[in-house]
Amino acid sequence: MNEVILLDNFMHDVKRLLKKYRSLKSELEVFISETEKNGAQGTSLGGGLFKARLAVKSKGKGKSGGMRIISYQDIILASDNNTVFLVSIYDKSEASSVEIKQINQILKNYGL
Repeated sequence: MNEVILLDNFMHDVKRLLKKYRSLKSELEVFISETEKNGAQGTSLGGGLFKARLAVKSKGKGKSGGMRIISYQDIILASDNNTVFLVSIYDKSEASSVEIKQINQILKNYGL
């Protein structure tokens, strides 16, 4: 079982998005549960970063137009019991991509 840690930056983004999309809370709970079981989800961005797509029912766009979640898992320590850090979440319609430099700076601020 993996441990999932929600960074302050992630929680700040979630609070803002919950005001617009009420169903996001339940979809995040499922995402976190799956991450605890299977580790970081999504496409590897390199350096232990992953970008996952999340469909939000209240948005009505499916995964392709839904949310993007950036997570970090130290791939050197990859095993069944790792720590996955949820770093950022954003609406695909608000930002098409996220700057890796920005994510690396957030991780650096947390000593990761």
